[in-house]
Amino acid sequence: MRTAFKVMIGAALALGAVPANAKANDGSSGDGAVAIEVAAAELPPGKFVWADTGSVEPVTVVISIPLQRAFVYRGEALVAASAVSTGKPGDDTPTGVFPILQKAQKHTSNIYGVAMPYMQRLTWDGIALHAGRNPGFPASHGCIRLPTAFAQKLFEVTDIGTTVVVTDGIPVGAELDPEMVRTDAARANEAQLAAIAGN
Repeated sequence: MRTAFKVMIGAALALGAVPANAKANDGSSGDGAVAIEVAAAELPPGKFVWADTGSVEPVTVVISIPLQRAFVYRGEALVAASAVSTGKPGDDTPTGVFPILQKAQKHTSNIYGVAMPYMQRLTWDGIALHAGRNPGFPASHGCIRLPTAFAQKLFEVTDIGTTVVVTDGIPVGAELDPEMVRTDAARANEAQLAAIAGN
């Protein structure tokens, strides 16, 4: 699915500069969405930036398969970014707009028998966000692997029903394009959310 994100390409991003205040190498908080955007361009495998203030605005997660990145937004503002590892060829991570269907701090895959800490289920057939090996390229069986500390932080700020957009596009920018989420989210897994509400 190609998505229409607002694209903000500045000279610093084009050159791959990482501001010191973003602290991309240790996962510490940075100052502002622009610092996160710039730092995200240079994140090595297993690293992230996090500057969420914990406001009451809803969280949206965007996963870019070509960038192997997760972007976390509060409302429309970028508050965190992380390196990820999506599905390897043949076990491709599906694209689309998904609600978080289930959360478990400790979970073991019933297919592969491996631990999936901080699991956040996106589909009932095995696709989830979870902590795991993050080599910097697609290496999973379809899930989205996150650095453990990032997975824990993300787990703490999401709820059942939080929107996760998985795209084969390149979402670059300090602001989320709300039209993309509204258009797709209105159709995303409504039957699954209704089933959860009925339980």
